[in-house]
Amino acid sequence: MELNKYIIPVLGPKGDDLDISNIADSIKSGWWINGPKVKEFEERFAKMIGTKYAIAVTSNTHGLDLILKAYDISNCDVLSPTMSFATTAAVPLWNNCTNILCDIDEINMNICPKDVKTKITENTRAIICVNLAGILAPINEIRKYYNGLIIEDCAHACHTPGAGLNGDIAVWSFQAVKTMPTGDGGMITTNDINIYNKIKKLYWFGIESTYDRINNTPGSNSVYRWQYDIDILGYKYYMIDLTAALGLSQMAKLDENIKRRQYIQEKYNAAFKDIEHIVLPPFSYTVQHYVIKVDPEKRNKLIDYLKEKNIHTSVHYRPLHLFTYYKSTSSFPVADKEWVKMITLPVHLNMSDHDIDYIIYWVKQFFNSVNI
Repeated sequence: MELNKYIIPVLGPKGDDLDISNIADSIKSGWWINGPKVKEFEERFAKMIGTKYAIAVTSNTHGLDLILKAYDISNCDVLSPTMSFATTAAVPLWNNCTNILCDIDEINMNICPKDVKTKITENTRAIICVNLAGILAPINEIRKYYNGLIIEDCAHACHTPGAGLNGDIAVWSFQAVKTMPTGDGGMITTNDINIYNKIKKLYWFGIESTYDRINNTPGSNSVYRWQYDIDILGYKYYMIDLTAALGLSQMAKLDENIKRRQYIQEKYNAAFKDIEHIVLPPFSYTVQHYVIKVDPEKRNKLIDYLKEKNIHTSVHYRPLHLFTYYKSTSSFPVADKEWVKMITLPVHLNMSDHDIDYIIYWVKQFFNSVNI
């Protein structure tokens, strides 16, 4: 097959005229900050997930920070998986917590309930469970021996059926390469009215939003109510309408976009199922990442080989306990054994059928080579 003249990235967002139109409408409206589009986005998102409340924020990371603050999680232990992005390890440290990393299961690569059980102490006040690659974490298993706060990180799971409904509260991501991207941004979903109200105060310095002070003033006929009180230390984590406008247009296309991602997954699975050197990933509804496993001595060779063919790949993720800042004295036998086999192949909406076939062709060529 002739080499591509362009590079196929491993991940990437796709926008269209609907996205441009939605953002343009917000720009023309004169309301750019936290206003009507954010409210609409929150209401539609909560309905889609099946929760009572949703709170739109600047990122998944800030959402997790707000959750810990709303539940007064500080000066304690927080457990999270070593196979994750830095967010889940860093945010507990922001709140003066000790982050305890846990090993993963061999198949789904999610947090391992057995390892969690060994690391729970009387000082454990929260567990962060990540739905890695859109596959639901084993929260119900952990519930059998832990009745404290479980935060469900759904950054990869928008919208895997059932995601966001298993933990006590959930946090989502709309970062640029996620299934419903807005450039950056996040959402918190909950059924707890008290936590909802507290986070709403925390996410803008303890101040009621300007939009609410215009529209919720009794008998005001939408007259701006300038006076407000501050009775809590707050932060600046609210989403703005320009971001929410993009979120609404991306939400309108979510089902269609996920079907395309699943189509790519199906094509890969059919092409690679008979290659003895490849272990296929478990089914992912969102296909946030498509991660095959190959023998460790072949993994980096395959990455380099595909790069020469203008195909970019990645590894999701290098375990957090291997990073200098998050080094741990604990043992992570499964993560250490599995991560060196992992390679993430491209899955995104900008890929043509030719791109999919091109990637399949060169992966097969690599494994047909006498040099492996």
